[in-house]
Amino acid sequence: MLNRNLFGPDFIWGVSSSATQTEGAWNVDGKGHSIWDTFVQAKNKIAAQHHHYQATEFYHRFEEDIALAKSMNIKHFRFSFAWSRILPDGIGTVNQQGIDYYKRVIKCCKENDIEPWVTLYHWDLPQALEARGGWTNREILHWFEEYVNTCMQYFKDDVNHWMILNEPVVFTGAGYFLGIHAPGKRGLKNFLPAVHHAVLCQALGFRIIKKWKPEAQVGSTFSCSYITPYAASKRTVRAAQRVDKLLNCLFLEPALGLGYPYKELPIIKRINKYMLPGDELLMKADLDFIGIQNYTREVIQHSFWIPFIHAKAIPAAKRKVYHTAMGWEVYPESIYHMIKKYSAYTGVKKIIVTENGAAFQDSLLQEQVNDPERIEFLSSYLAEVARAKREGAKVNGYFVWSLTDNFEWAEGYHKRFGLVYIDFETQQRTIKASGYWYKDFLS
Repeated sequence: MLNRNLFGPDFIWGVSSSATQTEGAWNVDGKGHSIWDTFVQAKNKIAAQHHHYQATEFYHRFEEDIALAKSMNIKHFRFSFAWSRILPDGIGTVNQQGIDYYKRVIKCCKENDIEPWVTLYHWDLPQALEARGGWTNREILHWFEEYVNTCMQYFKDDVNHWMILNEPVVFTGAGYFLGIHAPGKRGLKNFLPAVHHAVLCQALGFRIIKKWKPEAQVGSTFSCSYITPYAASKRTVRAAQRVDKLLNCLFLEPALGLGYPYKELPIIKRINKYMLPGDELLMKADLDFIGIQNYTREVIQHSFWIPFIHAKAIPAAKRKVYHTAMGWEVYPESIYHMIKKYSAYTGVKKIIVTENGAAFQDSLLQEQVNDPERIEFLSSYLAEVARAKREGAKVNGYFVWSLTDNFEWAEGYHKRFGLVYIDFETQQRTIKASGYWYKDFLS
């Protein structure tokens, strides 16, 4: 029977969130504009023209939400700093009101016996920096250096666990290649420099934090999906291998000193245009842990018509398999396979599952939210985490995405991942059945 004792006494349990998805207060108390503040104003980019300007009002209600987390026996809370709340223009003048706000959040966590885990960059680049090229401009190394140094100057004594970037393959891919996320850029000419500069910033951020606080635990988080071929043909298997390298290895392997996966993903050779002498060494980061964020698997088919990788994913609905409201297949074995895959890298010291969860069609009825699908999802995925750990994998923590329902990027507010239901009109909080299940599991 699944219980927390299977994971050992030192296993870390928590919940995750991010600034843009929860804080609201997008233009108050000195905060500068971010790329998402701009992007949501474009037509047909966000479902139902939703925006995050209010979100869950975490900025004003963080004490209530952290108290809810405590009531659910949660001891670790992952959240992010909004870069433009600390440095409104991305560089230069520090916004003391932003510093004071995050000081209050951290203090509230500790008063509730909750350990804060801070993500430095969760997709919300200051718009002032995007106007200068954003992640495509190599100057971002200097901008990011100033941002991280500022964070360490004010918070080094308050925070022991840091994550540099959140899912860099997503914010570079969706934001600088596909154009479906902020800042809405498209094409390899934007994607490849953004990738390289993010890889360099990932390592740079690690070095800066360690310089300020050598004993800090520092990692970065990586989205990952278990990749399987749709058929056994050689070209389909190769297509799946290319997608695996793109989605699962593009940012980790450079950090481990393995460089970019040129052999399996030839298109990445074009990134050499943006590399300077010495960059291969600067890409390396001896991370204390890696955060993996797994939700599903992808089944890949060869496709001549898809440029660069000649591969496409077959949607879960088309394959007629059980899936979440996001259209993602529920495939618990995926998290097992990804933990095992990353554990096989000799340079990976420790794995924390920094996101795992599911969106379903939740309804508030008689002040209750009954979500058995989410309970089954979490328990089945946790069973696979336990299996990987039992087999000697390096996994040592698990964070549910997310504490509350929130602004789900391009999906707006329709997709609910939270253990706590948010009525976005009244901002009333209701712990879902899955939240009570997690509370009992952690007791």
